[in-house]
Amino acid sequence: MFTPSKKAPITKFAYGLLISVLAIAFLAACATAPRTADDRSTLRSDANAALSQARSASADFDSIIRTAPAYAVFPSVGKGGMGIGGAYGRGIVYVNGSATGYTDLSQGTIGAQLGGQTYTQILVFENAYALDRFREGNYEFSAQATAVALRSGEGVNARFNEGIAVFTMAEKGLMAEAVVGGQKFSYQPF
Repeated sequence: MFTPSKKAPITKFAYGLLISVLAIAFLAACATAPRTADDRSTLRSDANAALSQARSASADFDSIIRTAPAYAVFPSVGKGGMGIGGAYGRGIVYVNGSATGYTDLSQGTIGAQLGGQTYTQILVFENAYALDRFREGNYEFSAQATAVALRSGEGVNARFNEGIAVFTMAEKGLMAEAVVGGQKFSYQPF
């Protein structure tokens, strides 16, 4: 006959994993589109301002964006972590230069990380197939995906991975970790 002994204590890893899963579930429950007309207007304005800033930072980026069939602009992504981390941001999707819908990104991470930051992220779609996959909710960055940092006066090259190139601009904060892997996206047309 089996007699159970004391309950095994929850390890730090298991506890962290549980917290991460709950955080991701909470972020996924957030609506893609902002709830109020004022919030939607602010998001559009912020996305346009972030796009203008990115274009002025690099003539190479401006050329990439002009020839891309579509792109998504997340004007402010908040990210933080201490062993366990997460990120969330809302954005606007543009097709042929016209805004067509809302998008959001969520990310959960476990590992060596410490701090918090806010940054702008821009996804550039290489073709219609990549855009369609994104709009269907079938796009998620692999764990090793990275972004190209846009800095004033520096040239950039588009590094497409499965049809999408990622560009970031730092806003504020400091984080000892710089990957965008593990991000999941949702899309909602206007």
